[in-house]
Amino acid sequence: MTLNELAAKIGAQVRGNGELVVTGIATLANAGPSQVGFLANDKYKNQLRDTKALAVIVHPNHDDAEVLENALISENPYLSYAYAAQAFDDTPKGSGAVDTQASVAESARLGKNVSVGPFAVISAGAEIGDDAVIGANCFVGENVKVGASTRLSANVTLYHKVVIGECCTLHSGAVIGADGFGWASENGKWVKIPQLGRVIIGNNVEIGANTTIDRGALDDTIISDNCIIDNLVMIAHNVQIGEGTALAGQTGIAGSATLGKNCLVGGQTGIAGHITVGDNVQIHGMTMVTKSLEKGVYASSLPVVDQSTWAKSGARVRQLPELFLRVRAIEKKLANSND
Repeated sequence: MTLNELAAKIGAQVRGNGELVVTGIATLANAGPSQVGFLANDKYKNQLRDTKALAVIVHPNHDDAEVLENALISENPYLSYAYAAQAFDDTPKGSGAVDTQASVAESARLGKNVSVGPFAVISAGAEIGDDAVIGANCFVGENVKVGASTRLSANVTLYHKVVIGECCTLHSGAVIGADGFGWASENGKWVKIPQLGRVIIGNNVEIGANTTIDRGALDDTIISDNCIIDNLVMIAHNVQIGEGTALAGQTGIAGSATLGKNCLVGGQTGIAGHITVGDNVQIHGMTMVTKSLEKGVYASSLPVVDQSTWAKSGARVRQLPELFLRVRAIEKKLANSND
């Protein structure tokens, strides 16, 4: 497409020759003479002068933008980059057909233009919406509902009665609807509690590779519309996540926790069960959340230091109980002397 055509798609203004033909998008460092680069972080502004890109997506107030012969001017370069990437997205499309090596139960209902890959299994009572894509080796359990235009990459597993909304993307290895960790103890033996709830996932949700979402014990586990969930995330039974919330990789959420709308949760965060995180909460990576949180920004964990400093800090931590007793004794002595 031409620069003018790309600008229309990404909400930018062309400066320079808008009839030049663009073949793709790349980083400033690696862009070729027919590709568009972007500058969304001033950390890389020194690359503007040396880039071989045909044009660069930049903010109108960027100091070095005048060095560019051709530019796409955007108030939000990173968002425009996202739209440009969509314009050149080369993810394979569905075939619109059921592969001869797939297994589809007679009572399953498939909408129009559904794609089912080889060795996929669609079980009895399942409903697949129009234009959905079921990748190779996927398992769709009994009475599952998959909404229109939702895409399951290869090797996704949906247990029975799971509900997936429209326009969702589930990446390979995702397991939705496995049993929650429910057990009772009887004389030293574990007695399993069957998990009778479902997983309900809203519309426009993306779920990363090898992420697991457990079904509810009695009530449902619920992921609301427009959530984005990274790879290797663990969501336990009866968790409820509000609209627009984002979870980064290796986050773990224990049972019956509730997250509000538009939360941002950094990677390797652990959230305890039976607590509530309010709307618009931001949690930095590697934070351990053990109590309910209201709106705000939260963090824990320690930043990296050299080993020698860490060893000294560890020694000081071990001395804290003794130091506490000494300080308390001094305070008591001072209080008595003032009397």
